[in-house]
Amino acid sequence: LDTNNQTCVREFILLGLSSDWDIQVSLFVLFLITYMVTVLGNFLIILLIRLDSRLHTPMYYFLTNLSLVDVSYATSIIPQMLANFLAAHKAVPFVSCAAQLFFSLGWGGIEFVLLAVMAYDRYVAVCNPLRYSVIMHGGLCTRLAITSWVSGSVNSLRKTVITFQLPVCSNKDIDHVSCELLAVVRLACVDISSNEIAIMVSSIVLLMTPFCLVLLSYIQIISTILKIRSTEGRKKAFHTCASHLTVVVLCCGMAIFTYIQPRSSPSVLQEKLISLFYAVLTPMLNPMIYSVRNKKVKGAWQKLLGQLSGITSKLAT
Repeated sequence: LDTNNQTCVREFILLGLSSDWDIQVSLFVLFLITYMVTVLGNFLIILLIRLDSRLHTPMYYFLTNLSLVDVSYATSIIPQMLANFLAAHKAVPFVSCAAQLFFSLGWGGIEFVLLAVMAYDRYVAVCNPLRYSVIMHGGLCTRLAITSWVSGSVNSLRKTVITFQLPVCSNKDIDHVSCELLAVVRLACVDISSNEIAIMVSSIVLLMTPFCLVLLSYIQIISTILKIRSTEGRKKAFHTCASHLTVVVLCCGMAIFTYIQPRSSPSVLQEKLISLFYAVLTPMLNPMIYSVRNKKVKGAWQKLLGQLSGITSKLAT
């Protein structure tokens, strides 16, 4: 492609989902409610884990990290999207767009590594329960959490720098709901075939490596569960992993479908909807999944609600 028309871009225009005003207002209300539920749900999970000493274990330490990442990921995308729904001029400054891409990629990458770490934690809990507290000690948990945050951030920084070094022509319209990686790359006025391949390869490394580790962990877990003779023991072991496995399928499935695919696969609309599902619904559903499917979390909720009810009754009398 011709690079003679390169321009110094100061802002981008996000085209979003629709140009119809009524639809945009409806979407604003819908996503505002979803965002509020996401923030409230994840912070309640964090608060619950902090308040209940029974949840001061490695599994819930990593769940606290996951909830922080979910809130941060949603916050990196949804507020900007809400502002654009009601704005006449849907412009995003160059620096803001770069920051949004960096943080959204970073939080997403951290989440995938965290899910692999949580799978390892479940593997130790089910396959080596007698040595669980020895293996999953505080120092190892901290190092695993730091590794998740650093690896996701470094990968995000590299992709963001490469993406915004590409020359952009006069077209500043990003056909997406946010400054999403592939949507920004497509604005370049050079051949981006190699960039798309690089993104796919990088995504395979960051997404598939944790996914394969999760898969290996669950192969070992399932093998161990099947060796348990009692039905009650098998149920208990399965419930230990059910919430995490549900979240893995939800998160990894959407991300793999978005970034690891043939170039001709989905339409732009499909890409937007998948991104929205991942950015809006996944962070909202994660705390619900852990609350509904996890007996310890449900027990902690009941205990907390009982204490609050008791305090309310005393104040009333």
